Amino acid sequence: MSVRTHLLAAGAFTVGTSDFVVSGVLLDVSGKLGVSLTAAGQLATAFAIAYTVGAPLLSTLTGRWDRRTLLIAALAVAAVGNGLSAVANTYPLLIVGRIIAALGAAAYQPAATLVATAMLPAAQRARAVGIVVGGLTLSLAIGVPAGDLLGSRIGYGGVFGAVAVVTVLVAAAVPLCLPRIPAPPAVTMRERFAVAADRRVLTALAMTLVNVLAGMVVFIYVTPLLSATGGIHGAIVALLLLVYGVGAMAGNTWSGRAADRFGAVPTLFALLAGSVVTAAVLSPAASTVVGAAVILALWAAFNWAFNPPAQSLLLELAPTGGLVLSLNSSAIFVGTAVGGMVGGIVIGAGGLIALPLVSAGFSLVVIALLLTVQLGRRPVAAENAVA
Repeated sequence: MSVRTHLLAAGAFTVGTSDFVVSGVLLDVSGKLGVSLTAAGQLATAFAIAYTVGAPLLSTLTGRWDRRTLLIAALAVAAVGNGLSAVANTYPLLIVGRIIAALGAAAYQPAATLVATAMLPAAQRARAVGIVVGGLTLSLAIGVPAGDLLGSRIGYGGVFGAVAVVTVLVAAAVPLCLPRIPAPPAVTMRERFAVAADRRVLTALAMTLVNVLAGMVVFIYVTPLLSATGGIHGAIVALLLLVYGVGAMAGNTWSGRAADRFGAVPTLFALLAGSVVTAAVLSPAASTVVGAAVILALWAAFNWAFNPPAQSLLLELAPTGGLVLSLNSSAIFVGTAVGGMVGGIVIGAGGLIALPLVSAGFSLVVIALLLTVQLGRRPVAAENAVA
């Protein structure tokens, strides 16, 4: 893959890190701004809501923009949001900064995915998606530990300031490395939203939401879960989070190549089966540090491998892609937000140990949804003939 594709992944890394580092600065925000930890936690909620609403809206509003210009503008907005977050000395101003950063991320991620697929042959499309999504995955692998490590040392201002600087550097590299990329052919608003209303597309988007839910219902509570299953805590948990991130990155790489070779649907069936099995045995396997490392790496690989073939499938169902990929990005953030709520309900009803089994159940739901999509598909050629 080219330097250009990896530059797009670097942008995904910066906008993803902007979100994931929040967990590491909550105590600093709470102490310096005089708000409760619960209120500080709403920074992530504000980011998620702004992203969810902004992704499809911005995709529609910028549909006729040159793609390179759009990428630069999106990164610039994200940098402004993080810069404002860095200097914010009141809670409302910090919330505004997170919303602005989220809007930049919402405009960037779907556009970067489309640009990556447009620059490469169709046979390498899923691999290209995998690399760009891999940047987002890397932000999870590094962003969470980095937030925990740096939050207590340089404070939320230093953390968000560092993210802003890196984002500016990536934005400056875009015009140097990417050519001008014309906007895709004009699509009317009616055509754009007709695609989004396609039952197969909606089912595929539901797959993304439920798959993220399956992952986040465990990951959000992984620290207390590891303590409950194996008495694992402290620095070992941070190391296991890094192992989880490495597994997630490996899954992205593998699934993109597999989807290009074997097709999106067969790849999705295989990795979802892996998600079910690894989630089902996660609690007993995590009774030791070594067992926890192995099972977390495998589970993360299967769970995060979902995105490249899923987005490739969406591009098969809706070749124009822009709005659908932005809706897919929104589905990821909705799944993340719902994951925390569902996890809390599960803990109250069955305890921490029940979380992985619930995750396996959600992965089975995704398999059922995939079967529905596959049974409802018609050959592309036939659809074109009808059109």
